[in-house]
Amino acid sequence: MSFAAIQILAEDRPPRIIPEGIDTRDRFLKLIERPRVPLNQVDRPSAIVDGLVETGFEFNAEANQRVSCLLLKNEKASDSTRRPVVIVLHGTGGSKEAMKPLLRKLANQDLIAVAMDARFSGERATFGKGSDAYRAAILETWKKGNGYPFYYDTAWDLQRLIDYLETRRDVDPKRIASIGISKGGTELYLTAAVDTRILASVSCIGVQSFDWALEHNAWQSRIGTIQSAVDYAATESNVTKVDSHFIRRFYQRVVPGIEKEFDGPQMLPLIAPRPLLVINGEKDDRTPGPGLELCVNAARKAYRSVNASHNFEFWLQPNVAHAVTPESERDAIDWLVEKLK
Repeated sequence: MSFAAIQILAEDRPPRIIPEGIDTRDRFLKLIERPRVPLNQVDRPSAIVDGLVETGFEFNAEANQRVSCLLLKNEKASDSTRRPVVIVLHGTGGSKEAMKPLLRKLANQDLIAVAMDARFSGERATFGKGSDAYRAAILETWKKGNGYPFYYDTAWDLQRLIDYLETRRDVDPKRIASIGISKGGTELYLTAAVDTRILASVSCIGVQSFDWALEHNAWQSRIGTIQSAVDYAATESNVTKVDSHFIRRFYQRVVPGIEKEFDGPQMLPLIAPRPLLVINGEKDDRTPGPGLELCVNAARKAYRSVNASHNFEFWLQPNVAHAVTPESERDAIDWLVEKLK
């Protein structure tokens, strides 16, 4: 394929017309908006394991997207007693099943715990293993403008999951929280910024400034999670050396605005005054420290401005790279239990 041909592919997605003068929250919602369809939820058979009820279910996020989920709750929990919910979002190459150990810990705290497969992951993977289908879908977005599998589609699916949870008799719709890890942590803060139904959020190793990373040539580790898609896009564009300029162009195509108006320092403040906990690793090169600091400072300022400083916490795990330690996970669960009382 020639450079001219790939240029056509990279420009054939009709631009979203977003009126000037509306705020960041509305602009993001308009960007990810797609036609709403009936949920048509279906429950799968339940099983009781070690005192917890495990139930699979699925629903429509949009016309051609069926979301598969897993829900755990205490065996003795009444179906008519409303309880708080914690939604768990997995990282790149993960799945709802991989989140089951965390779901069990949450359910043992008398919470309803739910995880969903992100698009092209878990049951929703169209081929391959791990993140193969996910990276291929991102490349399709680059080439043809199909969807926003890199972060934004999950923001839509998460909102539709909340739509579903609000229909359940055992869910307290005013006490819905979420915890996301890595990619899921980014998807969570993007969604929480625009959907006030998320009462409390824990973003683990996902808060970052994409713009700072591009400006300071510190984007390589983050791009490494989708390296094959970027490499192919570069080859098809006759780019022999992938640099910050090309990565910015790539972002603008597959996840528009992530390095500007929807970057961490812009989106985190929109969560205020609702409770927000940010957990990052001190040595995590996927979320470089100075860019992370920009995000945290912006959030702190926003929470102070609405007299809600007590609702924002930042935990920096010393000498930890891209991981959540068992201690941080345990303390995050305790934090969620406290905020959902």
